[in-house]
Amino acid sequence: MLVFDAHLDIAWNALDWNRDQDLPVSDIRGFEARFSDIVAGDATVSWPALRAGQVSTVIATLLPRLHRKHAELTFYQSREAAYGASYGQLAYYRALTERGTIRPLTDLDSLNTHQQEWEAYAADPHHGVQPPLGYIQSMEGSWSILAPGQIAEWHEAGLRILGPAHYGPDYYCHGTGSPGGLKSEGPALLREMDRAGVLLDVTHLSDQSFWEALDVYQGPVLASHHNARALVPGDRQLSDEQIKELIQRGAVIGAAFDCWMIQPGWTIGVSDPSRVSMQHIADHTDHICQLAGNANHCGIGSDLDGGFGKEQTPHDLDTIADLQKFAAILEQRGYRAEDVAGIMYQNWVRFFQQAWS
Repeated sequence: MLVFDAHLDIAWNALDWNRDQDLPVSDIRGFEARFSDIVAGDATVSWPALRAGQVSTVIATLLPRLHRKHAELTFYQSREAAYGASYGQLAYYRALTERGTIRPLTDLDSLNTHQQEWEAYAADPHHGVQPPLGYIQSMEGSWSILAPGQIAEWHEAGLRILGPAHYGPDYYCHGTGSPGGLKSEGPALLREMDRAGVLLDVTHLSDQSFWEALDVYQGPVLASHHNARALVPGDRQLSDEQIKELIQRGAVIGAAFDCWMIQPGWTIGVSDPSRVSMQHIADHTDHICQLAGNANHCGIGSDLDGGFGKEQTPHDLDTIADLQKFAAILEQRGYRAEDVAGIMYQNWVRFFQQAWS
């Protein structure tokens, strides 16, 4: 089964965490075990693990954030530094594209060609070479957007998705943990995104910013890595009202694999990951499918290695290759084969086919 993962901070892990993602996950863990407090936890993602898991396509981020012990040092102290950091991460993806490890997907033609190659390979993996992993470029947080008019520059550079918020307030809006709406230049940013064809990722938007953004932005929207607030309370999750609005807008919602977002009461640094399994993630998928009346709006947006490691993932997931297990869990719950394939990858493919047509 092919997998489409809608949220991975791949370049951030390579540049800020200094991980050689050509290595097997076990080798990354072995190297990092020689040091203390250098990363958030044991790695789960690398190129070999992605290939082993038949992850054909990802949404790969530009994330101008630092992994630091002190919260004050987590974010760049100037917008210009964040701008430079994002271009550094972009250069990493371009280098990997040049050597053939990954390929950018920027329009309908490139997406369709990529999908056809991967489906042909999946049908007969013993003949032919596994195609490169396809990536759609996104940006998480808008610190690197120095002014709304710069959206056109970023689109030219390959950016196709922007999540304007992350944790706390941003220059254009408010994010997780910071109540508030769009800031003065927020509407202009959204209008420029609409004009350029940069899709809106509502992930991390505060509730007020969420609703105000959807009033302004008229293009396709997605929620790359979100779970259901009805199952796990908190503003990091989507309320049922928000989920219903996203369904009306034709969005797909990617299930996040971070334990504290999966099971209520799970506390970072305290709770045992053995309490959480991918069955609990399927509970969130079930909830969204019940609200939609179908399985067309659910997908995967794992966020693996997104500031956490194995200590904060379901116990039955060792590396990203184990996303394959999610298909069997859905099958056991009675999902039809076409719906399982939809959740694993096809819903995201169809979303971008429609968005780019």
